[in-house]
Amino acid sequence: MKKTLITLSVVAMTATSTFAVEMASCIGCHEANFEKAALGKSKIVKDMAKADIITALKGYKDGSYGGAMKGVMKGQTDKLSDVVIEAIATQITAK
Repeated sequence: MKKTLITLSVVAMTATSTFAVEMASCIGCHEANFEKAALGKSKIVKDMAKADIITALKGYKDGSYGGAMKGVMKGQTDKLSDVVIEAIATQITAK
């Protein structure tokens, strides 16, 4: 039981730190409140619904979504798990 709790704690801390790093990366281009069109070309993320953000991030990841920012976002999303994508979308729409 103790090993299980320790393992779960380590997984939770790793997921939290991964999420924090990914959010910092998002904020770098989209600003803290996601009100900026990244590089003057993207959609304003704060205006998107949670489901649309998830669709966009998963689409960038698998290459099925995007216009002018497709190449940049592919590199940003390749390492994201579905759990982190969901957490990012939740955080953005909670603002």
